[in-house]
Amino acid sequence: MRNSFIDTLVELAEDNSKIMLLTGDLGYSVLEGFRDRYPKQFVNVGIAEQNMAGIAAGLAMEGHIVFIYSIGNFPTLRCMEQIRYDICYHNLSVKIIAVGAGYAYGPLGTSHHMTEDLGMLRAIPNLTVCAPGDPLEVVASTKFLLRTHGPGYMRINKAGERVIHKNKLELTGNEILPIRAGTHTAVLTTGAILDYADRFIEQEKKTWALYSIPFLNEVNPDVLIKIAQEFDRIITMEEHQLNTGFGSMIVERLSDFYASGKISAMPRVHRVGIPNIFVSVAGTQEYLREKALLTLDRF
Repeated sequence: MRNSFIDTLVELAEDNSKIMLLTGDLGYSVLEGFRDRYPKQFVNVGIAEQNMAGIAAGLAMEGHIVFIYSIGNFPTLRCMEQIRYDICYHNLSVKIIAVGAGYAYGPLGTSHHMTEDLGMLRAIPNLTVCAPGDPLEVVASTKFLLRTHGPGYMRINKAGERVIHKNKLELTGNEILPIRAGTHTAVLTTGAILDYADRFIEQEKKTWALYSIPFLNEVNPDVLIKIAQEFDRIITMEEHQLNTGFGSMIVERLSDFYASGKISAMPRVHRVGIPNIFVSVAGTQEYLREKALLTLDRF
């Protein structure tokens, strides 16, 4: 996913000198392609992520479209005040890219586990929050963030993710992307855990439908209403805390639909996410997902 992001940004910067890329002293073997090709559009700020957010805000005020790139918690949780006041309050075109979603950097421990970001950031006005499910969603999301004025946030996994979509995508910011057709049960995912859900359904020969939902601010109401009416059960899945995350967003939308009479009954919704705990051990992403009960084998 990170290579898909930087390759796309290199391509887009060819015709757009307003694009700037800032990093917090990382990205070696990843960001050099951009740095070497556009040295005047690249700044390594160093291990100073809060400063990086402030610098990005200043550059955006001068007309640049700024992407800031760092690992997991560092450009997000560490910078919440700068994101809220410097970037989002002024509605600036700063795009925050966090690599290492969920437990992608699992061997480095809790300091590198990014499991609260979606809930914290989707509460901030003006900020588009995005969690692509595969490399093609990363490419389309990067292009969407570039052409959309205002702040954006994209969480991506680390590397080696499988391409799941069969064709290139063009996103408008509220898509519910169908992956598999099915009956009775619909699994809704956000982020790179889409791959696990797809493999599980295939291996266990489940007749479940599967959808990827990359944006957490808006979701296509017509499609979600149709899913709520068509399926007996909805399972949401995310590599994020259950509190305030993707599953919470889906339940909020369904509750609003029910209250306004757009659906006649609330469907059964099972939320798969991280319980309100810290997983205080180190290990691979797959190992930590199992420790946090991010599995579908109980359904």
